[in-house]
Amino acid sequence: MTQTLHIITGPTAVGKTEHALSYAQKHDAEIVSCDASLVYRGMNIGTAKPSPEELARVPHHLIDVNEVDKPYDIVAYVRDAQAAVKDIFARGKSVVVTGGSGFYLKSFFAPVIDIVVVSDTIRAQVADLYESKGLEGLVADLGQRSPEGFGNLDRLNPRRVLRALERCIASGKSLPALQAEFAARPEPYADFQKRYVLLERDAENLRQRVSRRVEMMLQAGLIEEVECLRELGIESNPSAAAAIGYRETLSYLKGDIQLKALAPAIIQNTNHLVKKQRTWFRTQIRRPDELLTF
Repeated sequence: MTQTLHIITGPTAVGKTEHALSYAQKHDAEIVSCDASLVYRGMNIGTAKPSPEELARVPHHLIDVNEVDKPYDIVAYVRDAQAAVKDIFARGKSVVVTGGSGFYLKSFFAPVIDIVVVSDTIRAQVADLYESKGLEGLVADLGQRSPEGFGNLDRLNPRRVLRALERCIASGKSLPALQAEFAARPEPYADFQKRYVLLERDAENLRQRVSRRVEMMLQAGLIEEVECLRELGIESNPSAAAAIGYRETLSYLKGDIQLKALAPAIIQNTNHLVKKQRTWFRTQIRRPDELLTF
């Protein structure tokens, strides 16, 4: 019998948590989170992390698995998600995957990890080149190492050019060759059936929900939470510190913005994220098996 991954996603504030909990309870399932911020302990209010009561309703995986000052990336997530899925099915339970982080979500549908190993020496070499010659120098070096062309690389994006040059140096291969190898990698969870459910709401309704959520976060103590997280080293972890709700609150605590501007900034950035998520779901994930509009 083919096992099924039930994947439930949608933009921020659409209502994924309650929908996933209800589904999991009805189908004897456990939940695997695919939210990049929920992995961090202490990031509770600003992430709308499920409450203790909600966590008690259904077993959850990949929530609170990492200290806030320690980076956690897609490589770690893919490893831990595969282990969680295997464990849940081995115990005879069903699996519900829910969350809205782009690459974490995509990792259930397509390869997202590059298997090329880049040494610290190569990273330092490329970083030195960028510092001395800028993006133009990176592109020129990459062109020499990849005479076949740049494939679909965005040459105006320094971070992507940096990573591409590192991979070419480490592998000794051209960029098109590396891209072709990546595209040919097997589909993850190929032995599982995947039922993909996308949740949506009317745009104005979702904007209202975002505004209410932000106000509730601030009333619940978001500022105090971020003050505690600063003491725990959140600012040494760029991924955690850049999360929406946290980066704006850090700016307020540093005196860069006034208190009256905090909620509007979080709301604006959250609505921008919602727009990006909708584009990601449409262009990076296959057509959903079911579209639920509230």
